[in-house]
Amino acid sequence: MNVYTKGGDKGTTSLVHTKNVSKSDDRIQLVGTIDELTSHIGLVKTMLSDGDTIHFLEKIQATLITVMAGVADPYNREYKINDDKTELLEKEIDRLEGLFDRPKKFILPGACRLSAEIDVARTVARRAERALAVVSVKFGTDTGTKKYMNRLADYLYVLARFTDAKEAGIGANKETEAAAAIGGAVQASPAQAQASGRTAAMEHNREGAADEAVIQEVLKRMGIQGRITLESAKRLTEKIEQEANRRGKKAVIAICGPDGNPIAVHVMDGAFLVSFDVALKKAYTSVAVKMSTMELSKLAQPGGTFYGVDKMDGGKIVIFGGGVPIKVGDTIIGGLGVSGGTGEEDHSLAEYGLSVLNEVL
Repeated sequence: MNVYTKGGDKGTTSLVHTKNVSKSDDRIQLVGTIDELTSHIGLVKTMLSDGDTIHFLEKIQATLITVMAGVADPYNREYKINDDKTELLEKEIDRLEGLFDRPKKFILPGACRLSAEIDVARTVARRAERALAVVSVKFGTDTGTKKYMNRLADYLYVLARFTDAKEAGIGANKETEAAAAIGGAVQASPAQAQASGRTAAMEHNREGAADEAVIQEVLKRMGIQGRITLESAKRLTEKIEQEANRRGKKAVIAICGPDGNPIAVHVMDGAFLVSFDVALKKAYTSVAVKMSTMELSKLAQPGGTFYGVDKMDGGKIVIFGGGVPIKVGDTIIGGLGVSGGTGEEDHSLAEYGLSVLNEVL
């Protein structure tokens, strides 16, 4: 029997109870996305040496095949996903989280090849979950399946972070070791603190384990201001307001600290009411993802690395221009968000703010 049947040459296919379904149908898109996900998981398996994890991923692949069958034959009870499969994912998530200190901040994928591949699988899982939601509205779907797909993306996220931790050699005692390393830098001479402080700060970024007060002391000894002050924020907003007036723009200018919490918000006369909230979100996003929102917008397009990121973090992430991280050297000391015009216009004003940063700090 030939692999090709020619049955889909006209752009249609069949489900169990429905013939001549367009390949653009949401159900077909869902099945295709889940098939893509199983292939990504298969790629991850080839990069693993841990037999238990490989076996667990194979169970997931088998469940995903059942999900696909359930989309094609929604009336067959054999294809329903029971809660016990979701509970297995939850138990494995809990087990992995007990083995390392999971970072509680937004992660840029790519710490190692394996975790990057797992993150790709995670984003495809989220896309499949969104496609499932569309099918659920139009045709109805199994509640257990929706639970499972939601938890599967969570599991892949934790597996990726666990992989990062293993790659970095982070064990149960690493939190103490990182704090001790930075503490040693604080006790050293200023010259020694500068050298060891850089290393310690990088360890903090990778492990998320060091005490913030100690980090600030290291940065101070390195001659770096750890966070933008209210006075500096006020001077910066004044500079940007002057430039905005020169350009004939009315904007809201928001500045937050490196933790994402607001420090100052300036509303120009005539600015849109909605710009207040948007400017704050732009500032927050720039420190959360450590890049400008203009850069993020390019990566958040369909098929991009951060596609769907604007649906995360309770809607606090935005993907249009106007937000930039405020840096001293490589250290983020705050975030700047400008809202009032187009994304390009807001980004240009934010870039202007960075250009005069040395004058206000």
